[in-house]
Amino acid sequence: MAGVQTAVALRERGFTGPVTLIGAEPHQPYDRPPLSKAVLLGKAEDSAFDVDFDELGIELRLGLDVTGLRAADHEIDTEAGPVAYDALVLATGAQPVTLPGTDGVPGVHLLRTLDDAVRLGPVLERRHDVVVVGAGWIGAEFATAARAAGCAVTVVEAADRPLAGALPAEVTSPMAEWYGENGAELLTEARVHTVEPGAPGRVVLADGRELPADAVVVGIGARPATGWLTGSGIALDPDGAVTADERLRTSLPDVYSVGDCASFPSARYGRRLLVHHWDNALQGPRSVAAAIAGEDPGPYDPVPYFWSEQFGRFVQFAGHHADADELLWRGDPAEQAWSVLWLRAGVPVALLAVGRPRDLAQGRKLIEAGTAVDPARAADPAVPLKAAVA
Repeated sequence: MAGVQTAVALRERGFTGPVTLIGAEPHQPYDRPPLSKAVLLGKAEDSAFDVDFDELGIELRLGLDVTGLRAADHEIDTEAGPVAYDALVLATGAQPVTLPGTDGVPGVHLLRTLDDAVRLGPVLERRHDVVVVGAGWIGAEFATAARAAGCAVTVVEAADRPLAGALPAEVTSPMAEWYGENGAELLTEARVHTVEPGAPGRVVLADGRELPADAVVVGIGARPATGWLTGSGIALDPDGAVTADERLRTSLPDVYSVGDCASFPSARYGRRLLVHHWDNALQGPRSVAAAIAGEDPGPYDPVPYFWSEQFGRFVQFAGHHADADELLWRGDPAEQAWSVLWLRAGVPVALLAVGRPRDLAQGRKLIEAGTAVDPARAADPAVPLKAAVA
């Protein structure tokens, strides 16, 4: 997503020089959100971007691994030899974290790439017993698809609740109920000890419980795919993300970084952000393309945004809630639609909307503008957020 958007944005900005897009996967560049939905359920064969790369004069070099970066020579190393650059954009994304001890174990799957989704399609068609490891966003989305396909689904989560790394307990508690309501079993504070392949296989938990498992799908997070930059001299964060500045420039001259593999400083939130979501891979490239085309795009400081479709609900989130000092509920979380608004000194900094897209749209604008609200009115779900301005 981030690489394609950068190339397309360069042409939209009037850049006329050669543009080369290199990717390790052999497929035409594709969008990831449909992988856990339409592609996984066999409703679409792929999710290739509707981009005419030939018409735009963008050279695609697919199925090609990049192995190193030599900034002094303005070259990257690939399996097919060196490639020179005037400007280089790193958009290598993130790679899923694997479950220790499961490398090469038959029946253990990840869901990150088109190939992953294609391999998992037959699993759902056969309505197997499926164990999902991890109750984060991707785990919930896969569990949703597996239940829709008629699979028996058990979700194993090491934390005491779903989405423990993303949202506070009081917000995720009602979301935990969604699993059982949709016929999936959620086991919290449960750690996987071993995965034993077979027909059927089984997952053995640390407390001795055994779960039948024809297939195991692991969704326990992702890390920036930056291992290939070792020895390049580029600055990386402790978690391996490329340390980009407020214009998404890296520590090396003429090298930028966008998307899941890069962090950036947010003046809005007073901290460095690493955003593993689709919208960041759409917005960042526009800023980088403007800079390469000779414009000053200004600081890159978006309000992070993402969405998830799970258990019949459309979940949206905007902002960053870590430094909030007040949490307001809009609606009853036992109902189908509700939202949560986080404030800092009376100003909205984040919003979670479940089935309330208007709340998200209006709340996002308030966050972007830094507009204070009246807490009493903002907590009334009958009052539009735009009408709750202090």
